[in-house]
Amino acid sequence: MSFILDGMTQAFGLLLDGNPETWSAVYATVAVTTMSVAASVILGAPLGFLLGYCSFPGKRALRMLADTLLSFPTVVIGLIVYALLSSRGPLGGAGLLFTLPGVAIGQTLLGLPMVIALTANAVEYADTRLRDTLLTLGASGGQVLRAMLWEVRYHLLLAAVAAYGRIVSEVGISMMVGGNIKWHTRTITTAIALETGKGEFAMGIALGVVLMVIAFLVNLSLSGLKRRAVIR
Repeated sequence: MSFILDGMTQAFGLLLDGNPETWSAVYATVAVTTMSVAASVILGAPLGFLLGYCSFPGKRALRMLADTLLSFPTVVIGLIVYALLSSRGPLGGAGLLFTLPGVAIGQTLLGLPMVIALTANAVEYADTRLRDTLLTLGASGGQVLRAMLWEVRYHLLLAAVAAYGRIVSEVGISMMVGGNIKWHTRTITTAIALETGKGEFAMGIALGVVLMVIAFLVNLSLSGLKRRAVIR
């Protein structure tokens, strides 16, 4: 137990002293997660709206696919994105492998199904009178889209926060696509795995504390948004 207590003491020292290596991993994590969640919402919200609002052949199959992808293994996503971004892949010329934007692409694929599924579910259970009223007043498709997304805005925020919570704690994509490069693409989760394997418990604990704080804030936000959504 003594090495754990010593590690925690050293960990708080690293955080309070502003250790560059520790905070570099924190910055990389926050930056890539923010990019991924933003892309997931921008792409997933309209797709979720169409999936929940429109009726078309194959809708049930697409909905089942979106629900299935919620549990898609992150290491498989990392493998697919690595193959696409490698020098022999179709996107190899973009130079995105072992970069934060490259990791963000993989993590967007991780968060996108969650945003699509939760948005579609919210739209399906939204008040149908709003849609009927908008169509009666001659609203265009774009106006209906904006109005419906605004009506389910708390559910959309809930989807974004849930996606953030899943993305910020993943390891496989960050390790495979980012390469765990020090000062460059090393995130909190990959740094914890590396430092713990090296026996550097202090660094691992310090980053673990930061990750736990982020997870707590995400869950706190999630609880608040759930209450707002239920009230509405």
